[in-house]
Amino acid sequence: MESAGTPGPAADVEPDGAAVDVDTAVLLLGAGVTAATHPLLYVKLLIQVGHEPLPPAVGSTMFGRRVLYLPGFFSYAQHIVAVDGNTGLFRGLSPRIVSSTISTVVRSKVKQQVELLSKRDEQQTSLRKVVQETSHEMIIQCLSRVATHPFHVMSVRCMAQFVGREVKYCGMFSCMMKIFKEEGVAGFYVGLVPHVLGEVLFLWCCNLLAHLINTYAVDESIAVSVLTYPFMLVADLMAVNNCGLAAGLPPRSPIFQSWLHCWNHLSHQGHLFRGSSFFFRRVPVTSLPPIED
Repeated sequence: MESAGTPGPAADVEPDGAAVDVDTAVLLLGAGVTAATHPLLYVKLLIQVGHEPLPPAVGSTMFGRRVLYLPGFFSYAQHIVAVDGNTGLFRGLSPRIVSSTISTVVRSKVKQQVELLSKRDEQQTSLRKVVQETSHEMIIQCLSRVATHPFHVMSVRCMAQFVGREVKYCGMFSCMMKIFKEEGVAGFYVGLVPHVLGEVLFLWCCNLLAHLINTYAVDESIAVSVLTYPFMLVADLMAVNNCGLAAGLPPRSPIFQSWLHCWNHLSHQGHLFRGSSFFFRRVPVTSLPPIED
């Protein structure tokens, strides 16, 4: 006969059921957030590849100097809707949702294993603990990126088709077959290196800065994002470079031999932060036409 304090078989099942419910909720929440933010990332990508379909408008700075401003997010989004309809804002969403789901699952599984290993050495200094935890996060981030990067490439190419109005990459399955047939497995990992480097650099800088200045009300992620944004830009450009889309071919874009070649080109043009802002986007100084009175 079981005592009142002894849990029965049902009690042992409840934690697993609760874990499944939590995992499902996390996956659904992740998919919802991905869908809600997709128009932002879509517009950002088109700006990154240098597609500016709308003319700049004359404006002035806070000091009264007249400048040319490129259209912001809302004007750009309205242009997409005018061309493709409301659903056009969600071009390339399916691969991103799959990527988000895989990333959540991989992170959860790897994190469980890492936490088991980290429990063996809990007696350590604060800085050493930060370094160890960041190293574990880096492993999780790298494995997640390797698992999801093929879907990132597919999503980027689907969105970049807006530039040249191509229909080369339509469904996710046909997109997979097209990339594999033309570029092999390597085609799914174009731009992986700068993407991983940017994410790892961001992770280490944020965690170490947070450790050093945790007594101050400073948002270290803003400063770090300025440092790491060019890596993400280069990764996205390499994903569409020379893949048969107008967005990645001359005259819109040179054909880059490597991600370093892409980086050097953007640096020379002063475009390493292209697409980093949705609002108050000024026309680059090198391309400023004369402003008529």
